[in-house]
Amino acid sequence: MHELVDNCPNVQEKPSMSQHVCSMMDGHWLLYGRPNYKGIVYYLRPGEYQRHSDWGGISPNIVFYEDKNFQGRSYECSNDCTDLHLYFSRCNSIRVESGCFMIYERPNYMGHQYFMRRGEYPDYQRWMGFSSSIRSCRMIPAYRGSYRMRLYEKPDFTGHMMEFMDDCPCVSDRFHHRHVYSCNVMNGYWIFYEYPNYRGRQYFLKPGEYRRYRDWCATCAIVGSFRRIIFYEERNFQGRSYECMSDCSDITSYLGRCQSCRVESGCFMIYERPNYMGMQFFLRRGEYHDMQRMMSMGMMFDSIRSCRMIPQHRGQFRMKIYERENFSGQMYELMDDCDSIIDRYRMSDCMSCHVMDGHWLMYEQPYYRGRMMYLRPGEYRSFMNMGMSSMRFMSMRRITDTC
Repeated sequence: MHELVDNCPNVQEKPSMSQHVCSMMDGHWLLYGRPNYKGIVYYLRPGEYQRHSDWGGISPNIVFYEDKNFQGRSYECSNDCTDLHLYFSRCNSIRVESGCFMIYERPNYMGHQYFMRRGEYPDYQRWMGFSSSIRSCRMIPAYRGSYRMRLYEKPDFTGHMMEFMDDCPCVSDRFHHRHVYSCNVMNGYWIFYEYPNYRGRQYFLKPGEYRRYRDWCATCAIVGSFRRIIFYEERNFQGRSYECMSDCSDITSYLGRCQSCRVESGCFMIYERPNYMGMQFFLRRGEYHDMQRMMSMGMMFDSIRSCRMIPQHRGQFRMKIYERENFSGQMYELMDDCDSIIDRYRMSDCMSCHVMDGHWLMYEQPYYRGRMMYLRPGEYRSFMNMGMSSMRFMSMRRITDTC
């Protein structure tokens, strides 16, 4: 047995190290298949590993593609990389197979940053990118401990200070200053947003001291917000938990089941099956001690397999609904909630729609009852082809701050 508290470039130089058994007491580690940090990479978090197979397959993994829809030359990465330009000239789509990553517009973790978790991103607009330029990436370790961070009014940890341990949708409301010039992250990993309500540029911060805003690669000292959502395996927020801050196409990678949920900020749509398929349910900020009681449509919360973050929308709402598929038949334009399309428009069915502005919830029955479906801006030519053949939408509601 050998205990390691630091990096080791060659395990084979340690005597009696032919057996692949290990116990991780503290921290997160990367094991490499070959000496000098080369070969296949395995990611280990605290726990017992009795066999090599116990840690095989849990390595974080992200695949970059030069063209849209996962076409063209690709490059697979499982840890930090300071210069991706060595492997591809542009990046138009990404598939995150496991783990969480921060990707950067320029080499050496500079420029615009984007938070990526497990899922498929067929074009750069899906990760809110400005262009196809991705030049570096950083792996974000999974973290299950407490969170602590101190914000300071002035550089070098001077001026007014405030400590945070949870999400904050508007930093200026709690900190009472528009600018944050320095920061000390004691515990956990954080995502800063440029504007309130989790909008604008993103910045990834890991534990450490940031004496000036340039240390977290920001172009100005404005920090607007930061957030998370947490899923729990057991009722009443017990058992293993998983924190989520954006879309997640497969929650089963992190939890075997989900019996309770705490939404600390924002709005989310949760789904019965992976990849945002199956029955859907809308969650806003609040505590859901026993999700099975919340499912008025009889859905078991154990079956929830994916979730989608609903961006906040402050502009106007516009949607056109059509009686038949492919935007045919009667058409009506909505700019506010409609509790019954039969009563308002004498419309017996809605088979397609075009969402121009805002985010909407469609309901199976009048007065916002029954099964629901989340729609963001886009064209929906056939609800039947989307797997909604057994549903008729009779009412629709805007997703607003007070919905």
